[in-house]
Amino acid sequence: MADWEANVRRVVPYTPGEQPKRNDIIKLNTNECPYPPAPGVAKALLEFEADKLRLYPDPAALELREAIAAAVSIPEHPVAADQVFVGVGSDDVLALAFLTFFNSKKPILFPDITYSFYDVWADLYGIPYRTPELDERFRLKKADYLTENGGIIFPNPNAPTGLMENLDTIEEIVAKNPDSVVIVDEAYVDFGGVSALPLVDKYENLLIVQTFSKSRALAGMRIGFAIGQKKLISYLNDVKFSFNSYTMNRLTIACGKACVEDRGYFQEITGKIVATREWTKQKLAELGFTFPDSKANFIFATHKTVPAQELFENLKTAGIYVRYFKKPRIDNYLRITVGTQAEMERLVEVLAELVK
Repeated sequence: MADWEANVRRVVPYTPGEQPKRNDIIKLNTNECPYPPAPGVAKALLEFEADKLRLYPDPAALELREAIAAAVSIPEHPVAADQVFVGVGSDDVLALAFLTFFNSKKPILFPDITYSFYDVWADLYGIPYRTPELDERFRLKKADYLTENGGIIFPNPNAPTGLMENLDTIEEIVAKNPDSVVIVDEAYVDFGGVSALPLVDKYENLLIVQTFSKSRALAGMRIGFAIGQKKLISYLNDVKFSFNSYTMNRLTIACGKACVEDRGYFQEITGKIVATREWTKQKLAELGFTFPDSKANFIFATHKTVPAQELFENLKTAGIYVRYFKKPRIDNYLRITVGTQAEMERLVEVLAELVK
């Protein structure tokens, strides 16, 4: 080994879902939205003045933050723009949150079955962590998060299970950890979940993170955001502006603003996805599959007789890509993104042949 290699930071990177180059497939492996972005996004693209790209973007992305604040506000719980932080996808937001808030010598806590980027960031930044086991029904065991810690993070709904923890459980975890920042990763909350946003007014240690990649159909544009009390957001901004001031480009800001302002379209496509998800659950159950009651845009399914890995490989041969995790406790499950109604009908048709 060369001398310089001794000083390389070595981590095991996150493995994203496969992005096949073929166009003749049904892609149900990365939880993308099966519908196009809001019509206003195409309009923003057409009207964008290319000459503006010679100028730096607004480092604060104020127009986008104002639009997000307006979209998530309700009369009882208004949100101001200075309570919103934006980043290049929610992964960027979460990575900066790890860097900003998880700096004690105590281990942070997140579930053993969860988003598999959390341990990558912890290892990258040298953050100690513990992964309390979910119970046999894939639920959080609340007591595991009421012990001494350096911070807490979990998705709600969880990934890859799709299960939603109730607001009372979340509030108790936040309330009983006043010396730690608790991050609730709500990437999938728009598909039937209940957001913890109303708790932000009450707890200064709570950070909510959401994304435009799922329910807002902008995975290819990379927009994520966090909401918290002003002090919490100011600390995130200090780290961001010490790292890279111009993380979000002008075109993304314009398209993100147009997207979030179209509330009607957002409700239309999330409603379609939820309806298709519930239809698919029924059909999968008829084929002998079982699964947690997903409140996300995916279903985490296992079959009573046919191994998940076998199904994964045979589906891929048939041109249908789903996600398979070869990990303890979940290595007999498939995570199936909810596509269009036609795509899910084709999936059910193929599965019926594979499990008969």
